[in-house]
Amino acid sequence: MAPLLDHKSGDAMLSSLSWRSKSNLLTCSLLLLIHLTLAKPSSLKEITDGDWEDILAGEWMIEFFAPWCPACQQLQPVWNEFADWGDDMGVNIAKVDVTEQPGLSGRFIITSLPTIYHCKDGVFRRYQGARTKDDLLSFIDEKKWQGIEPVSSWFGPSSFMMNTMSALFKLSMFIRRCHNYLIEHLGIPVWGSYVIFGLATLFSGLVLGLILVFIADFVFPSRRFNSPNYYQKKQTMEQARLIQQLEEEQEADGEEDDDDDDDEDGEQEDVWRKRRASPEGRPEEVLRKRVVGNCEDQDEDS
Repeated sequence: MAPLLDHKSGDAMLSSLSWRSKSNLLTCSLLLLIHLTLAKPSSLKEITDGDWEDILAGEWMIEFFAPWCPACQQLQPVWNEFADWGDDMGVNIAKVDVTEQPGLSGRFIITSLPTIYHCKDGVFRRYQGARTKDDLLSFIDEKKWQGIEPVSSWFGPSSFMMNTMSALFKLSMFIRRCHNYLIEHLGIPVWGSYVIFGLATLFSGLVLGLILVFIADFVFPSRRFNSPNYYQKKQTMEQARLIQQLEEEQEADGEEDDDDDDDEDGEQEDVWRKRRASPEGRPEEVLRKRVVGNCEDQDEDS
């Protein structure tokens, strides 16, 4: 049988194991520290509807993408490498997920994906070049963006028109989510959802029109109703209208009487005309008859 270890050898072995564990722990800590020192934090920023105004100051390169877009997925590694050079070049590299930020999609009129914008002190230009890291770096380093025409102030993201577009895109996304909720969670058919949104649109239009009428009447009240003599003037005008109507009726009756008289005179003239046209109605024939009649009377008297 092997002899048992004495206390001195046991203490030596324990101290040896303790030293090894401490050295391993120190090595792991040193490697972790080196990794943290060498690893650079990601310089890629994410822009949302709440903080988009930050891009109005300084120089920015912004990518608009969607997770389901194959071209966006292909560009993403290049964009991440490009973002690592952002701090060295003094440029902020950012990205915007249009599926999560519909307001920014409408504000910048994103019609294709991915879309890249360059911004310098609030002046926006759309990047149309090649999408490699070297091309992106040369675009910033050589200031090639100066040769691109900037976006008009009418279509700038901070203009009134683009604010309206942003609100419309947010509303459309809200309606879409409500539509999906009605179909998927409540089990309403598609046509039923369309009917609900149609009635809601009609009702909201009526309410909005009524509110606008009240506002217009309050801001620009009618002066004639505020006049103290309005009702008196209205009554006087009504009386004048009735009097004029009576006068017109009397004139119409007088014209009818004149027409009747004219008709009677015309009939009498027709009778005289007929008499004159007949042989017996001629003046010569009447005079001859009178002479003949007088001669006959004289013969009878003699």
